[in-house]
Amino acid sequence: MLLVRSHKWGDRYTIAGGHVEVGETLEDALRREIREEVGLEIKDVRFLMTQEAIFSPEFWEKRHFIFFDFVCRCKTEAVRVDGEEIQSYEWVEPTKAVRMKLDAFTRRMVKAFLSSTGVKPRPKSRGTAGPI
Repeated sequence: MLLVRSHKWGDRYTIAGGHVEVGETLEDALRREIREEVGLEIKDVRFLMTQEAIFSPEFWEKRHFIFFDFVCRCKTEAVRVDGEEIQSYEWVEPTKAVRMKLDAFTRRMVKAFLSSTGVKPRPKSRGTAGPI
């Protein structure tokens, strides 16, 4: 799973994406935004869920978002961040993603993805006991 770090989300990890242009389908918008923000071409696109964010305190300015979350595959893994919206990225296993510093909407999306695949998220480790 590709997670990106954005100053707009309080330096949390989120997913690449953006707005829909007039006359653009959701899938066309997804392809364009992924290409613009991380330089990737995608395939095998499927819809996962819808979320609504009304004035989220995690976002840098007061906005009302409706998120259409999709799952897809990338044709390559050669990420090129735009340096404006996104500062860095990390490829992670989805079970690891839930233990990272994510915005609430990305966390919900990751959990929904794991649930759709039958995988349960692993809780954060509280440390390990050593030999007695």
